[in-house]
Amino acid sequence: MAISEAEIAQVRSATDIVALITEYVALKKSGRRWQGLCPFHAEKSPSFSVNAEEGRYYCFGCRVSGDQITFVREMQHLDFVEAVRILADRAGIQLHEDDSSGPARKERQEFLAAMDGAVTWYHDRLLNSPDARPARDYLRSRGISGAVARQFQLGWAPDEWDALTASLKLSEKVLEGTGLGFVNKRGRRQDALRARLIFPIFDSAGKAIAVGGRILPGAPEDTDGYRQAKYKNSPETPIYSKRRTLYGLNWAKDDIIKSGEIIVCEGYTDVIACFQAGLPRAVATCGTALGEDHFRTMRNFAKRIVLAYDADAAGQGAAASVYQWERQHEVDVFVAKLPNGSDPAELAQRDPNSLVTAIGAAVPFLQFRLDRVLDAANLTTPEGRARNAEAALRVLAEHPSDLVRDQYLLKVADALRLDLATLRPRVNELVRNPQGSKTLVESRVLMPRVSGPLPRPGLEALRLTIHFSHDVQDRFIAEYFVNDVQREIFRGLSTGQSVSEVVDSLRRQGEEDAADVLSELAVDELDREYTVDDVTAVVAQLLRAAVAVQLREIERELRSGILAPDVAMATITDVKERLALLESVQAHGAEADLRAWLLLRAAASD
Repeated sequence: MAISEAEIAQVRSATDIVALITEYVALKKSGRRWQGLCPFHAEKSPSFSVNAEEGRYYCFGCRVSGDQITFVREMQHLDFVEAVRILADRAGIQLHEDDSSGPARKERQEFLAAMDGAVTWYHDRLLNSPDARPARDYLRSRGISGAVARQFQLGWAPDEWDALTASLKLSEKVLEGTGLGFVNKRGRRQDALRARLIFPIFDSAGKAIAVGGRILPGAPEDTDGYRQAKYKNSPETPIYSKRRTLYGLNWAKDDIIKSGEIIVCEGYTDVIACFQAGLPRAVATCGTALGEDHFRTMRNFAKRIVLAYDADAAGQGAAASVYQWERQHEVDVFVAKLPNGSDPAELAQRDPNSLVTAIGAAVPFLQFRLDRVLDAANLTTPEGRARNAEAALRVLAEHPSDLVRDQYLLKVADALRLDLATLRPRVNELVRNPQGSKTLVESRVLMPRVSGPLPRPGLEALRLTIHFSHDVQDRFIAEYFVNDVQREIFRGLSTGQSVSEVVDSLRRQGEEDAADVLSELAVDELDREYTVDDVTAVVAQLLRAAVAVQLREIERELRSGILAPDVAMATITDVKERLALLESVQAHGAEADLRAWLLLRAAASD
């Protein structure tokens, strides 16, 4: 049934076009008009103008124009009627249509209402329920007060099978459509999250569209004996797209527009910590790597993007993609140099001024990656300088701009005391043939198409686990995998389920990256047979990476006073000696010792 002209006019009149457009683009007042960068084409200088009184927009660059309805149609790729319905819902206007119209719209509204009710229910449990006391205590220990918990509408999912489902009387369709629950093997409706701190996720307009759940420290193992994943997030649903969503944008966008800067963190608590430290312009990706859609959203709000990751994660960014996004979206990506072993949440709790300083002193992405190589340089021998020069030149060669590369090349030459004329031909060679010096192992190991690089030893171990499970079933443990995605895949495979069952399970848990990687690994063509020595070599590589992570943690504990110096140094010396034995005739005993040590460390951290 058609919508009447009177109701269309009512929808237009009730929709503030400036408020609508600022959900997508930063606008600033200029006289009687509002101006910003056009969301429909890339530009450096604002040519997009909005007339608030008339409810119209126009771009002097690409010539697009329209009203509130046109804007929604173009941004969300909708037809006229659906755009009017969305704006009517937004304004609280009831359109007079028959029940057969807009089933998808009605379903979406049902899902949004259920998610809103769930967020309210979880929040009330955190604030008022006796069983949420451990969650409240944990938040206080992290410096998150009741006022902050209310600001971010944090919640608590009780340790019950169907508390949310029963309280809100959620149907099977709503449970599946929102990701709030599922129907278990007994045919009963069950909550997706139990005994977890809840972080509601909102779209840029402030509508609840998903939730993330974190276990509390010391949480018991699952009934199958496996440690629970620290975070579980809502899966992709009709109301939630992970790759298009930035946690915290609904709260941060005003300060982002004001400051011209957006801070990107890895986790929810990092975002909250930034707000508490006086940096209320932080956002986080929702269980996925930073990607194209995130940049498309961010460039509408700010041109300076600061990555506030821990040092290792920041250095592992997909460099080629970052440079492409910088050029395509005309943004500048910087990296905050956080102290080793620190993330924004830890640093804000310990020394908030240091976090503010680190954000303010952020350096360009290329400089950060290059500094990490140069800071580790061995300048005592010609061979050491040459090795570090090669590593630095490979970093430089990834950047697409000749001018930028040449400016940083001077920095490399000065730092390593090498001749610029010698370095320039080599970097040009690497630009032309970046894969020229790949090793045999690197050339054959599968690299699945997921956002961000994955450690090669972990991929090799997963391939062995999939294709030769009986031969390697006792050689790998979850603690060997330093990458979260690979660890989740291994835990799934370790249950004895088929690959298809594990993929389905990962998707139900919202682990889309892990499911995609496993799907591709499962169909990979193996190019040779594997020997016992091959497996041993993979185990050794995994052990070195896992032990390195734990040694860095011990060093952090030493600096923070958690461990006494003599205990820490004795542990480090002992572990390094056992690592050295991996190359000797005592390799098997060293492997067993290091395995036991990693398991003890994991148990202690729980």
